[in-house]
Amino acid sequence: MIPLRRKILLETFKLSDLLIMVFAFGLATSVVYYRFDITSFQQFLSMRIKVRNFALFIGFIIVWHIIFSLFGLYHSRRLSTRWTEIIDVTKATFLGTVVILVAALALNLIMVTPAFVAVFWAGSSALTILSRLALRYVLNQVRLHGRNLRHMLIVGTNPRAIQFAKKIETRPHLGYRVIGFVDNEYSGNGEFKKMDYSVVSDFNNFTAFLRNNVVDEVVISLPMKSLYDQASRIVALCEEQGIIVRFLSDIFDLKFGRSEAEQFEEDSVITVSTGAMEGWQVLAKRVFDFITSLILLAVLSPLFIIIAVLIKFKSSGPIFFTQLRPGLNKRPFRMIKFRTMVKDADEIIDRFAHLNQESGPAFKIKNDPRITSIGKLLRRASVDELPQLINVLKGEMSLVGPRPLFYWEFERINEDWIKRRCSVKPGITGLWQVNGRSNLAFDKRILIDLEYIDNWSLGLDFSILLKTLPAVLFSKGAV
Repeated sequence: MIPLRRKILLETFKLSDLLIMVFAFGLATSVVYYRFDITSFQQFLSMRIKVRNFALFIGFIIVWHIIFSLFGLYHSRRLSTRWTEIIDVTKATFLGTVVILVAALALNLIMVTPAFVAVFWAGSSALTILSRLALRYVLNQVRLHGRNLRHMLIVGTNPRAIQFAKKIETRPHLGYRVIGFVDNEYSGNGEFKKMDYSVVSDFNNFTAFLRNNVVDEVVISLPMKSLYDQASRIVALCEEQGIIVRFLSDIFDLKFGRSEAEQFEEDSVITVSTGAMEGWQVLAKRVFDFITSLILLAVLSPLFIIIAVLIKFKSSGPIFFTQLRPGLNKRPFRMIKFRTMVKDADEIIDRFAHLNQESGPAFKIKNDPRITSIGKLLRRASVDELPQLINVLKGEMSLVGPRPLFYWEFERINEDWIKRRCSVKPGITGLWQVNGRSNLAFDKRILIDLEYIDNWSLGLDFSILLKTLPAVLFSKGAV
């Protein structure tokens, strides 16, 4: 059950969010009115049928509240960072603004102009974020003075549990007080006994401890394989008494993956990901890829024609070279590039196997005899890869990502961890291309690709694109 004070605070906060939305709506209307001299806010509400427009506005208020609830903005965020909350608020206000835009297009609401949308989203986002940061500050000060505290009980005495308790103690503004640990005596808790912590109950007396002590939250840090029954029983007891339960996400001893709790209808689902791209940034990346590749294909079309004429004039065979490569999650796709080798280059590759200068499954010859004269020029200018903009436009590749391997390279890889590079779309340029390009050994390139996957962000993509241009212009590492 939610305490009365928290319930009052929560309801007040919900009302505050709605008032901010109404204020931002009025502000956007006023800006549009004074800038473009169109209908006023009162006239807007009185257009057509008053009841209809009033019903639309009330409906939007309800939708706004639902969106904020879906983003978890009314859940306890004591353990989340301010940046996490800022991002969630921005996402919620953006989605709410999109709802207004869609409704305006469907119902021909003339007040909802681009300026209105921009002012409304900026105003609602800024004011909502400021209100939440203000609340965080006030609550932090209250907790630092010993008020609004929560008593936390940690189940387990392993190193992970101790580490978590230390983190909680170094953040007094969160308002948690660790009242003790729950565990049975066992040979492996020698490290725990050296700490200034105490075991307040074993598993058998846990029920009695809950009955007779103030416990607001229980954190479970137990090995699920051996103590699943105990953990399940503890969760059931806490659920029965309305006590919040948290799990430390090390159930599967993950090395690279991150776990995230989600809800699918009536089922709770824990999702494990290994840094692969997901969320709204993926959509933004795809939109950027599509628009940029479309523009570049249009701008570079005269260059494409010139290169095509040179290829046909200098050597026999097709203009483009297409080859099957493994893409996202090993989906096969045909990668396109300007042909820089003789037309039967793949068929005669075995003749030059003894000249291979690469380690591992890779194959590369510095002065490959299969490369045509025009091919050398195209490679040195780094323009032979430009047709892959078509692959980007089709969604098979991205502007930035690990370079797609040859299938014969891919099939020779014995270590499965290397194939994690296929968890994202391959790219025209990548992290290792701007850090040495083809001069790096195969193993080093793989490690850099995995580093890119684990640390991916839109900012990293833009940084790589900015570094790609000078790398191409100065032919750094090109062959």
